[in-house]
Amino acid sequence: MIFRILLLCLFSWLSLVSAHAQTRRAQPLEIDRIIAVVNEEAITAFELRARQATVERQLRGQNVQLPPREVLEKQLLERMITDRVQLQFARETGLRISDIELDAAMRRIAEGNRMSLQDFRAALEKDGIVWSKFREEIREEIVLSRLRDREVESRIVVSDGEIDNYLANPDQGAEMGNAEVQTAHIILRVPEQATPDQLMRIGARAQAALDQLRRGESFAKVAASYSDAPDGLTGGLMGARPLDRLPALYADAIRKLKPGEVSDILRSPAGFHIVKLIDKQGGSGVKTGVALKQTRARHVLIKVNELVSEAEARRKLVVLKERLDNGADFAELARLNSNDLSATKGGDLGWLYQGDTVPDFEKAMDALKINQISEPVQSPFGFHLIQVLERRTEDATAERQRLSARQVLRERKADEAYQDWVRQMRDRAYVEYRSEER
Repeated sequence: MIFRILLLCLFSWLSLVSAHAQTRRAQPLEIDRIIAVVNEEAITAFELRARQATVERQLRGQNVQLPPREVLEKQLLERMITDRVQLQFARETGLRISDIELDAAMRRIAEGNRMSLQDFRAALEKDGIVWSKFREEIREEIVLSRLRDREVESRIVVSDGEIDNYLANPDQGAEMGNAEVQTAHIILRVPEQATPDQLMRIGARAQAALDQLRRGESFAKVAASYSDAPDGLTGGLMGARPLDRLPALYADAIRKLKPGEVSDILRSPAGFHIVKLIDKQGGSGVKTGVALKQTRARHVLIKVNELVSEAEARRKLVVLKERLDNGADFAELARLNSNDLSATKGGDLGWLYQGDTVPDFEKAMDALKINQISEPVQSPFGFHLIQVLERRTEDATAERQRLSARQVLRERKADEAYQDWVRQMRDRAYVEYRSEER
């Protein structure tokens, strides 16, 4: 009897296994495959789909109409290839981001979203984003940013002759004066040793992109569909900049545009460009000379180190800010608490020119009214409380004029130098496509 029961159980188990196997055969599992090889590293279809899901989520969040799926896939694959080439170069040259640096960056991202790190992680995982994968993507973004700064900075050369010419032509660009412009752009990169046929095909794509824009298509959608620039998938936005700090090619085109208009196709050694003027502020007058804005400020600095965490530094400044709001003397608190040489002077930094401080500090300082005290501001040095005491604009000394001109010209060349460097890296890499669609 027991034997018959065991036999029946065995037959039932075999039937279940057989049914399960038939179900698996009826619903085959999708197998990952290699779609491109970059030098000796593979890019798989799963990686592409994961990247595409992220980008589509970002574009929807920005209310950008998505390009056709096959167009977006092609653009993303090219972007992944370019990124992979740069990341390989970063590893070869010893550029790495430590876990400590990455953790600090993740906290800043969470704070930027007004969440604790734990809440931020929970929100991402609720949206189906794997936390470990997201961390590594942020690590790669930081690596690419630092790689750009390191490689491009060494390639920009500003000659004394260029500075002399800039200073000798103060009315250059008088149509918009010192206007700050918000722009977006599209780049279709051309290989270094492009054949006439390649030039013709890339030029035709540039014309197709321009035709879509002329028909009223969204610039962000067209940028996502065509642009080879790293910012192409975020609408090609370049942010707000003074006109004279844009590449000369762009600045010359923008002077002829009204807000909302797009340029014709522009040509540079890097490729074909289309630029859009989104908005401009100021610049109604003519440049009549070199005058520089100065700000007199003081601060309290709490440095972050092995003994003082970011949270502790921020907490200390929140307490000090509350005391200042209740009438405490800024200079006295700076002398007692600031981890900076300026502490002996009550935190007084003296008169600061634009560019004298790091961008995070300068941006926060510029946003303050006279005598206003900032909330805690983070910079590479730690956390600050900043107070602006005075502002003035004065004619610069000859030495300061040359330094300012050199900075303007370096910023003007930075985008061109970066595009040229990326093109060279991409052209030198071995890339083999294995996608069935190509």
